[in-house]
Amino acid sequence: MAVTGIIGIGFVLAHITGNLLVFKGPNAINSYSHFLHGPGAELLWVARIVLILAVILHVAAAYSLTRQSHAARPDGYVKRVPQASTLASRFMRWGGVLLLVFIVFHILHFTTGTFSPGGAYVEGDVYHNVVQAFHVWWVAAFYMVSMVFLGLHLYHGAWSSARTLSITGNSPHPLHHRLSVLIALVVWLGFTLVPLGVLLGWVG
Repeated sequence: MAVTGIIGIGFVLAHITGNLLVFKGPNAINSYSHFLHGPGAELLWVARIVLILAVILHVAAAYSLTRQSHAARPDGYVKRVPQASTLASRFMRWGGVLLLVFIVFHILHFTTGTFSPGGAYVEGDVYHNVVQAFHVWWVAAFYMVSMVFLGLHLYHGAWSSARTLSITGNSPHPLHHRLSVLIALVVWLGFTLVPLGVLLGWVG
């Protein structure tokens, strides 16, 4: 689960880099998109396949861990888990479900154009599609709220992954905590800037 999470973190950081090109204007982000669907198409499909497999394995691992956790808790076991730990595990579970819903929405919205609440989807014109979509306030709000959940999910995941992979041993390390916070903030801010920029008139 830690390895698939790290693959996911790498993907979102690369995704942010491309998304932020929207602030440089339509030529920059559309040229980037044309490269990914032209000369870089094979690399894009490899990345997509790896990401899909990572998501499937990540969800399967999360489901398996949840079942093991319930199975290891005998009836009548009254010892309570510390509240912070309980809240974290609940958040990772239901936050993950919300993020799956978001991923499906995002693919139907920007990848296939199946669902386009802001107006007609224009194939190959990423700038147009982004601007028209985030001019719809509830679409922008949904994306920004989802990014809060993504940031928190990545924070907890980065913290857990380092311990699972024995990066900091069994005990938390201050540097590990700061790195987890940094990853979460970079991802949250990077993705939130785009819909926020459209709403505030910085883009479009």
